[in-house]
Amino acid sequence: MTSVARILHRSALVAVAVMGMSSTALSQTFFTSKPLSATGSFLAGQQAMVDMRTADAARYFGQAAQVDWENPTVIERAFVAYAANGQIGDAANTARHLLELQPDNQLARLIIATEALKERRYAAAAEALRDLGSDNFAGITGDILRAWALVGDKKLDEANKLLDELGSQGLGDFLVFHRALMAEVTGNTDDAIRYAKKAYENDPYVARVAEAYARILGNAGKFDDAIDVVVNFEAQGLSHPLVDQVKEDLAKHKRPGMFATNVQTGAAEMFHGIGVALARDGSLDLSVVFLRLGIYLEPKADVISLVLGQLLDGAGQHDAANKLYDAIPTGSPMKPTAVIRVASNLDATGDRSEAIRRLGNIVATNPKDIDAVSTLGDMLRSDKQYIAAADAYTKALDLTNGEAPADWRFYYVRGIAYERANEWDKAESDFLKALDLNPDQPQVLNYLGYSWVDKGMNLDRALGMIQKAVQSQPNDGYIVDSLGWAYYRLNKYDDAVRYLEQAVQLRPNDPEINDHLGDAYWRAGRTLEARFQWNIALSVDQEGNVKERVKPKLANGLDPVAATQ
Repeated sequence: MTSVARILHRSALVAVAVMGMSSTALSQTFFTSKPLSATGSFLAGQQAMVDMRTADAARYFGQAAQVDWENPTVIERAFVAYAANGQIGDAANTARHLLELQPDNQLARLIIATEALKERRYAAAAEALRDLGSDNFAGITGDILRAWALVGDKKLDEANKLLDELGSQGLGDFLVFHRALMAEVTGNTDDAIRYAKKAYENDPYVARVAEAYARILGNAGKFDDAIDVVVNFEAQGLSHPLVDQVKEDLAKHKRPGMFATNVQTGAAEMFHGIGVALARDGSLDLSVVFLRLGIYLEPKADVISLVLGQLLDGAGQHDAANKLYDAIPTGSPMKPTAVIRVASNLDATGDRSEAIRRLGNIVATNPKDIDAVSTLGDMLRSDKQYIAAADAYTKALDLTNGEAPADWRFYYVRGIAYERANEWDKAESDFLKALDLNPDQPQVLNYLGYSWVDKGMNLDRALGMIQKAVQSQPNDGYIVDSLGWAYYRLNKYDDAVRYLEQAVQLRPNDPEINDHLGDAYWRAGRTLEARFQWNIALSVDQEGNVKERVKPKLANGLDPVAATQ
């Protein structure tokens, strides 16, 4: 939904600037005469929200609100934290008090209206959102939610008029999707197909749009047209579990079921779409609030839970994310994805063996689940089980046929696994195949080029490949290191020093890069600086491989005849 992201960009940044005011500024503004406990709770809540520890944020801001119940800033942060933690009832109660302090607070009115919509008090929801204004993200969201409330209240003409007014402000492409869902909910099949077709023409490769259009067509008995939508989606190398489910039903000429079964489901999808747009715009706390509101309206919207979990994962809150993933029911098409996420989180928190075990179970149960197969391969490779990792990537290539442009990654990572397992011929073949599929891919250019340089093979060609990779990613310290090392192996020590110094600046305290720079300094006659870099490499190496390489250099320097690693 790129149009809504553009519309929301400026207003969301303004809102986040206010809501993310520095803790020092807020404490000076609001708490100069307040008890320390209130100040401490508020500041702790601020930090918890920054960290996306929403349960802590809700608790701390709740404590601050109890002490400072008449401070609108404290109350606003409390209800936002409650909402971000999924405590919508508490958020609505706090929002009602905030409106006593700030009658025009848009977010508070939005929360209260969402609660009313959930309880099917459509007239109350519409009234809460009346004259909200549509000059910022809260107003835009409120107007769309009000349109859904009017649909629930069977005031379709008013809903369409409101959407027409919003569409004149540049949101037409986003709104047409919701017009399709509103028509679906109200049983107007012709309008649903017409609007869904337009939404699909605007965004044919967005999974939710393709799924909705295919469902609407399939429910109308237009099975061939619906299958064409799915085939076109898959032809781009795209996949999605819900689209796969629709495809299975359509292949049996079975009606796949409605995308939006009621007003609550449709409004939840609105919060989903805008929440994703806000996340892409960097407005993480507001995105989490909107996604929570979507789950509140439609608890079975597993796709929203996965998005929210992904945001929490990105903030390092893996336990909170796992609670969302675990709550997805076993029979859901999204459950395999959720289990993969849980396994990845187990790995991130240090339990790699359990993560590998769970992924192995998924692959054994669903051998065609390419995401599971791919993730298992990555995890096995991280665990240094290189041959097992290569076998997993081979299974992935068997599933994809290995000829699509996107398959370059499987050849690349399988090549890494083979290279680490000392099966160079297989590795080299995979790297070359990856470049056939994606000739300009900088990681592959770098890895193969560096490997050739390290083995003293094809040095001129390797240098050209690494130079090309550096042009693509000039701030990647590893790639710049490869270029410096290539010059070193070509006995161009001044060039080697120049690029290796740059690599050290980009990736300080990387033992391999420090070791390489030490070698280049030694060959350039800068022996004191060489020993300094080798000492750094010795001190920062955690695995021990570089230490063993560096110790004899510190004792004796480099051999005067042949450059060695």
